[in-house]
Amino acid sequence: MIKEITAKTILNYVKQPDTWFGLSYNLNLYRGCQHQCIYCDSRSDCYQIENFADILVKTNAIEILQDELPRKRKKGTIGFGSMNDPYMPIEKERELTRKALEVIKKNHFPVHILTKSTLVLRDIDILQRIAEQYAAVSFTITTADDELCKKLEPGAPVASERFYAIKELSDKGIYTGVLMMPILPYIVDTKENVEALVSRAAESGASYILPWFGMSLRSGQREYFYAKLDELFPGMRRKYEIRYGEQYQCAVPHAKELNQLFDELCKKYGITKKVKVYKESCAVQGELFVKG
Repeated sequence: MIKEITAKTILNYVKQPDTWFGLSYNLNLYRGCQHQCIYCDSRSDCYQIENFADILVKTNAIEILQDELPRKRKKGTIGFGSMNDPYMPIEKERELTRKALEVIKKNHFPVHILTKSTLVLRDIDILQRIAEQYAAVSFTITTADDELCKKLEPGAPVASERFYAIKELSDKGIYTGVLMMPILPYIVDTKENVEALVSRAAESGASYILPWFGMSLRSGQREYFYAKLDELFPGMRRKYEIRYGEQYQCAVPHAKELNQLFDELCKKYGITKKVKVYKESCAVQGELFVKG
């Protein structure tokens, strides 16, 4: 169900330092997400989203952004995609993400977009202009197997389509990489999957890969995920209950070995494990710095 709502504010300050993505602000133009990934942390009770299948459209978001952005004293990176995908299917109709990027471009702010969608290719023209300051696009890809991808992320483009989008953006000079996360225990935590993800990322022109060999599980998210395991992977739920109980951070059983393999593959293909981030003090020189 699509519902329209109004927002009081639109830019949320990110607690510093952001060691993952280098963000200063988060921007969420929608609530809920049409991609319906079975593991999504945004289903957690702490976010107070009553029905994650309902898509709430913040109809006044662009007007608020036009008012808020010029008054921000810190010209830090604005992140899209923390609570939902900014390029889920409804964006094709509403174009809130594109309109927000236009406002951001006008005010000369940097951006980092987190997505699973090829719809981001629509906005290459704006991203190229923002990239004169700083623009990054990170694609979440958890498995290189398209059929498995359809089970885990049923509303999103499959992995092969995301790799294609990485190639298109990279060829157009957009700084692009992969979020190899979450790596779901007992489902995608294999050497074969890690090797396929890194090699295909390299072939597609990805500059970096940020990994997480595990997942989060907390109230609200856990119940939905376990129900989907019962439906899609009978018997798998019991493995999670025995190993993780009520844990929030759930590392894969062989995290050390997979991390070592990942390091070796990144060296082989010349891919970094950290994202270059925007530094305002050096923006006039066009310099970027590796976080951490």
